[in-house]
Amino acid sequence: MLKIRLSKVGSVHQPLYRVIVKEARSRRDGSAVEILGTYTPAAKGSPIKVDLARVDYWLSKGAQPTDTMRSMIKKARKAAAAPAA
Repeated sequence: MLKIRLSKVGSVHQPLYRVIVKEARSRRDGSAVEILGTYTPAAKGSPIKVDLARVDYWLSKGAQPTDTMRSMIKKARKAAAAPAA
């Protein structure tokens, strides 16, 4: 089963995560099927940058987001809808 999850690529005290699609049984920092975006917790404003079209594609193919990613995707959708309104 595929998961949409975070993979840490930043260094100590400078966290940076990639939003990725990968096999659920593989390790956290293993190879990904596709990179969908980034999450920088130290950034001001909108710390998550994700391609929502690709997220929708992978969700339609059966990929399951982790609990953390489910809430981050929801926040990203709100942030994308706010400037458009």
